[in-house]
Amino acid sequence: MLEVMEDGARWEQVVDLTYSLRLGAKPRPMEQDEAAVEKLRFVPPTWTYECDEDLVHFLYDHIGKEDENLGSVKQYVDSIDVSSYTEDFNVSCLTDSHADTYWESDGSQGQHWVRLNMKKGTIVKKLLLTVDTTDENFMPKRVAVYGGEGDNLKKLNDVGIDESYIGDVCILEDMTTHLPVIEIRIVECRDDGIDVRIRGIKIKSSRQRDLGLSADMFQLPNLVRYPRLEGTDPDLLYRRAVLIQRFIKLLDSVLHHLVPAWDHTVGTFSKLKHIKQFLLLSKKRTALITQCLKDSETSKPNFMPRLYINRRLAMEHRDNPALDPSCKNAVFTQVYEGLKPSDKFEKPLDYRWPLRYDQWWECKFIAEGIIDQGGGFRDSLADMSEELCPSSADTPVPLPFFVRTSNQGNGTGEARDMYVPNPSCKDFPKYEWIGQIMGAALRGKEFLVLALPGFVWKQLTGEEVSWNKDFPAVDSVLVKLLEVMEVMDKDTFEFKFGNELTYTTVLSDQRMVELIPNGSNTAVRYEDRKEFIRLVQKARLEESKEQIMAMQAGLLKVVPQAVLDLLTWQELEKKVCGDPEVTVDALKKLTRFEDFEPQDTRVQYFWEALNNFTNEDRSRFLRFVTGRSRLPARIYIYPDKMGSETTDALPESSTCSSTLFLPNYATAKVCEEKLRYAAYNCVAIDTDMSPWEE
Repeated sequence: MLEVMEDGARWEQVVDLTYSLRLGAKPRPMEQDEAAVEKLRFVPPTWTYECDEDLVHFLYDHIGKEDENLGSVKQYVDSIDVSSYTEDFNVSCLTDSHADTYWESDGSQGQHWVRLNMKKGTIVKKLLLTVDTTDENFMPKRVAVYGGEGDNLKKLNDVGIDESYIGDVCILEDMTTHLPVIEIRIVECRDDGIDVRIRGIKIKSSRQRDLGLSADMFQLPNLVRYPRLEGTDPDLLYRRAVLIQRFIKLLDSVLHHLVPAWDHTVGTFSKLKHIKQFLLLSKKRTALITQCLKDSETSKPNFMPRLYINRRLAMEHRDNPALDPSCKNAVFTQVYEGLKPSDKFEKPLDYRWPLRYDQWWECKFIAEGIIDQGGGFRDSLADMSEELCPSSADTPVPLPFFVRTSNQGNGTGEARDMYVPNPSCKDFPKYEWIGQIMGAALRGKEFLVLALPGFVWKQLTGEEVSWNKDFPAVDSVLVKLLEVMEVMDKDTFEFKFGNELTYTTVLSDQRMVELIPNGSNTAVRYEDRKEFIRLVQKARLEESKEQIMAMQAGLLKVVPQAVLDLLTWQELEKKVCGDPEVTVDALKKLTRFEDFEPQDTRVQYFWEALNNFTNEDRSRFLRFVTGRSRLPARIYIYPDKMGSETTDALPESSTCSSTLFLPNYATAKVCEEKLRYAAYNCVAIDTDMSPWEE
């Protein structure tokens, strides 16, 4: 194994072998001790790829998730406190890996400090500060380092810093024990400066921290959010988690060779997509992503494009898109045309600028009198997002690039607020530009909010899509119909379809296409139904293939391939679109209680439960009741059929009317548990519409 791991040309075999032996695939013939391999696997016959995916997310949520705001030191530090800071130069600048940003204090001279609350098990090998002599009297001249627990801190080191130095200064090294708190005190600044600037903190640790796995973690109450793990022996889950942890350590030891840090233009590593769900637990991945983005960035443009936007015309177009099929008045089109190079010598924007470059163009809104200091630019992105994927199902779609999913049109399925690329639209340059804006959002701090299902995001990251797992979010009625068709007997098939079922299918843009030559005139026979099902699935899975490829091409102009290889599709969506927040306050404005007394405890328990939910829990709850995972969505709540009688029954919902039937629970805790269980386990149970209805 070690010989293989030292041969860069054979990394693929290492991952293939490691995955095979550690995660339950069939062992290679070279493995002699079959019994030993079986003991390593600990996998019941019913265990699936999706079970591993859920287990990885469980581990990530419980012990692997780290504060993204801590950037480069998040695997070593739980939190960072500072004595003071200025609004624009706060604590996040200490760990963003950008030397052009800095934390700046704002307090009394000689009273500045940075306190690191260390993760359990971290032993500091080196602690470094990044400083810059160009900061003049803001530059620290002497710092003292203290460490210990609570307020009982002892002095560990005292370091003087050369006033002409630029770069990393080691202020602490070779610790032998874990220190819960490390405090950096700025004793003196250059030229008796009052405030201080520090451009970065870096940590090297001599030991990986213990993830703290135990069988107790996998008890039933902790598995509500992970339905596929319920009913599995906690001890088996624990042993499986240990194997995954071991695999992650092996993967981390080769990851920098799988995605070479010295060449981010290398194409997709073919085996990485098979183990992508395990990357969430990698300790090396985030640093690789940061390095890839930093190494591929360009300098800030010498000028900021100034765009003149007429939002009044854009609003008129949004109200009635049929009046202008060219969409020239849409904000999207005005921005697209405005950013085109004005002459052959002007280069188009490449969007690969540094993270801190937070305004990409300046907007002059005609007849609005706005001076754009960033707000107008952000408004233009919000307007473009709303034009591409309108948040309201009651408004027309003003641009041709995306169409509503069949779920949204039918009011069925688990995702009713989603869009897919329009199979009829062949304007590939604009799809490519959409991909570039998505890449710019990933690299920067702004968002392009596109309500696309995982079916699309997966293809953008190069992950495989499947009919049963991914397409229900696009057209759940069709998925159900084909499932039933495959297992029905001949008499039922002929009764339902006769000779009227032909080799055709309807795409998301409502076009009917033939699956075989002259398909609209060829009836599907019972004996050929499985071939018909295969052809329908292929046509629908590939309906937007060209459009998604164009979006991906634009994305790859801005973001290195290696970054897409290392991100899961959920992370890509979050980095491009932001974290769609479902707040309790927003839900209160959109929720109506019907047939409840003002002092009914069910209302009180309901809001207590939602206050204890995470944002993800509330999003899942919203989807359970309305079929939508994002606000706004109106909710109507009625007492269940048991009336005032207390019960421990699960709540029921009718997503077609966005109605929740709320039982009378004995306590707020029971209410919370039942609502959460329903939100995660009952989404797929949807009988709003029969698959046979037109």
